[in-house]
Amino acid sequence: MHDELLTLRNLGKTSAQWLHASGIHTADDLRRLGAVNAYQAVKSRGFSASRVLLYAIEGALRDVSWKELPDTLKTELNQHLARSDYRDKS
Repeated sequence: MHDELLTLRNLGKTSAQWLHASGIHTADDLRRLGAVNAYQAVKSRGFSASRVLLYAIEGALRDVSWKELPDTLKTELNQHLARSDYRDKS
């Protein structure tokens, strides 16, 4: 069986399994949701994903290694995540 997520940069077997379990099966699903929402979907399923998964998804969407993402972008992602978490709790 072909797993499209495994063809994306930064995403390995575990990441792909977590994304599938969260209802995310294709690159289009990832693009539609964006990195923050996809990461939140994985976390909401109870998986112990670290922020590296957030960066890996963003890198996959940009076709670059997550390690090459600028610190400013990582900060923006974390701020977006914090805003989303705050909205979800209010």
